[in-house]
Amino acid sequence: MTTLITGGTVVDVDGERRADVVIEGDRIVAVGSNVSVDEPGTTLDATGCFVAPGFVDLHAHLREPGHEDAETIETGSRAAALGGYTAVVAMPNTDPPADARSVVEFVRDAGVRAGLCNVYPSGTITVGRAGDQLAPFGELAGAGVHLFTDDGAGVQNPQLMRRAMEYALGLDIVLAQHCEVAALSAGAVMHEGSCCSELGLPGWPALAEELMVHRDLELSRLTGAPIHLLHLSTAGSVELVRRAKLEGIRVTAEVTPHHLSLTDEQLRGYDSWFKVNPPLRTKADVEALIEGVVDGTIDAIATDHAPHPAADKEQPLDEAPPGMVGLETALGVCLPILIAAGMSVTGLVAALAGKPATIAGITERHGGPIAAGRPANIVVFDADESWEVVPAKLASRSHNTPYVGRQLRGVVRHTVLDGVPTVIDGVARQ
Repeated sequence: MTTLITGGTVVDVDGERRADVVIEGDRIVAVGSNVSVDEPGTTLDATGCFVAPGFVDLHAHLREPGHEDAETIETGSRAAALGGYTAVVAMPNTDPPADARSVVEFVRDAGVRAGLCNVYPSGTITVGRAGDQLAPFGELAGAGVHLFTDDGAGVQNPQLMRRAMEYALGLDIVLAQHCEVAALSAGAVMHEGSCCSELGLPGWPALAEELMVHRDLELSRLTGAPIHLLHLSTAGSVELVRRAKLEGIRVTAEVTPHHLSLTDEQLRGYDSWFKVNPPLRTKADVEALIEGVVDGTIDAIATDHAPHPAADKEQPLDEAPPGMVGLETALGVCLPILIAAGMSVTGLVAALAGKPATIAGITERHGGPIAAGRPANIVVFDADESWEVVPAKLASRSHNTPYVGRQLRGVVRHTVLDGVPTVIDGVARQ
């Protein structure tokens, strides 16, 4: 089948240029202003839109197996496609956790059956995410796992983390750390600062994150192993990463849309929809995170898509689980903030597609240039149109987003996975 994407502006690592894109099978066969197609099977109108490599999410909780009441791989994949994602890395804190080949294969196979985006399972760093014994890295790497993390819990034992890095270096895999010193954050509900003091709530100090960032940067320096830092949230963490990169330490880092757009002040209403892990921080932290993305200190935007049933999030603030859904809102949240801060659309696409694909080790299929011979994994988005977040219209099984009723700017028009349109004119394939 031949698909023609016409009228758009291609944006990728080579910059921006007006061009049409022709796809045959699962590959791009032509890109240019004078391409000709005899009888396209499908024509996707990209007038006024950008045509870019499909987005790649390094950090999505698809909940299956074990928590299908919150999300399934199928519903999460549909949300991803509608958000412009052609690939997501599924976090391993499922039930059972992804510390065995059987779980990894289950997640991958479920993603293939859904057929809406490529689902790449991650593996745990420790067995059961308990922090006591290393997971079978070799077995899981042999099953195709590239990214390993105990997300939701940081590896507290520095000697164990050192051993993990040494093993990772030999296997050419990447460890992704949830940076939290648990002894400093125990019982915390929100960021430790003036807001939490006024509300009388237990606070989560920035130091709980920054101490582990510092520790793992030094372990990376010692071992030579790469380290990826998940959902950074403080100005201090950004500065630590900035210095480490200048010193040649092999570090990459991500930030979430909510940490770029929301602050701890939003919790003054005791609204659990704003409760996340790590917590929302101060305006100064948000500004530092934005600067970090714009100047390249922070490599990737990752959603930390964390669906929860309504009944769970409607509990009192200190009892409700942390997290919010984000696959469908990421572009609309980030685009206006980062463009206003001086980032180009090319830079935004790199943070949403190219750099995450490199970290995930999937550049052969995702995140590369829009060019003949490349796999046809593409998103078409309108950077000027706004839309309102309406829970009933979200594809995710859970609707726990604090952006309800807000106007977001940046609309996904079409998504193409392996040459097949999964979203056409904002409607996902059923």
